[in-house]
Amino acid sequence: MNKPALVIMAAGMGSRYGGLKQIDPVDEQGHIIMDFSIYDAVRAGFEKVVFIIKEENEADFKACIGDRMEKQVEVAYAYQRLNDLPEGFSVPEGRVKPFGTGQAVLSAIDCIDGPFAVINADDYYGANAYRMMYDYLTTHEDDEKYRYAMVGYILENTLTENGHVARGICVTDEKGFLTDIHERTRIERHGDGTAYTEDEGKTWHMILAGSIVSMNLWGFSRSILQELKNGFPRFLEENLPVNPLKCEYFLPFAVDDLIKAGKASVQVLETKDRWYGVTYKEDKPVVVQALRDLKAAGLYPEKLWE
Repeated sequence: MNKPALVIMAAGMGSRYGGLKQIDPVDEQGHIIMDFSIYDAVRAGFEKVVFIIKEENEADFKACIGDRMEKQVEVAYAYQRLNDLPEGFSVPEGRVKPFGTGQAVLSAIDCIDGPFAVINADDYYGANAYRMMYDYLTTHEDDEKYRYAMVGYILENTLTENGHVARGICVTDEKGFLTDIHERTRIERHGDGTAYTEDEGKTWHMILAGSIVSMNLWGFSRSILQELKNGFPRFLEENLPVNPLKCEYFLPFAVDDLIKAGKASVQVLETKDRWYGVTYKEDKPVVVQALRDLKAAGLYPEKLWE
């Protein structure tokens, strides 16, 4: 088995935050969130990083982190392009946004030769997540099913005080395998608990305390790439006619289809670590303080790469 790679989805611009937030420093040493993610992944055993970026951001991205990382770990680049579509399809007139996380991961198909983990560029997942995922990917192989994994977080450990968030609420069986993900696009703290709304706040539905959510930290065998390639044309056929400008080929939806078809299992690896991310500009001071505290506790050196 080839050693697992870490695939970082960094093609998004962060519409609610504004600007290329993935390369915004989060400490006095100039580290960005990806520095901490890659540092944790390398400590866990990962030896290759694949950055998925927009081609037009390449120079800025390499100057900020890519060139530095080439001194620490094997680096490859994949480009998520709006017009990188299956034969017979074209970009609808007026569309400017690529086709989601499924298309993003598919764009890295030529850079990956074995199992891999996938993360968002602007999320801090905690060191334990990478250890669990590396251990899983190096001890499991496909058999009668594709054997995938996902790190699950306690919902309350992923919220922000500065607005609503979108989370996938996970349902698992008695063995900890994922059976369903309920995508909730507007979750907020609500009184003493947490709730979601699907009608702009007219009605709220409480979420069970301690619910496990997906933060898009997945572990796959290479089989997912061919499945994404096979599924992308079907997705476009179904969705372009009804939502040509905004439909997105989401990675969790593709995984869910494989689970429902009995082709894949997804082991949920639960962590009690807190997730941190900059969904809104007001979140940044919280992330900066959290990382400062983690350094003070000895979990990270002041300068990660010395």
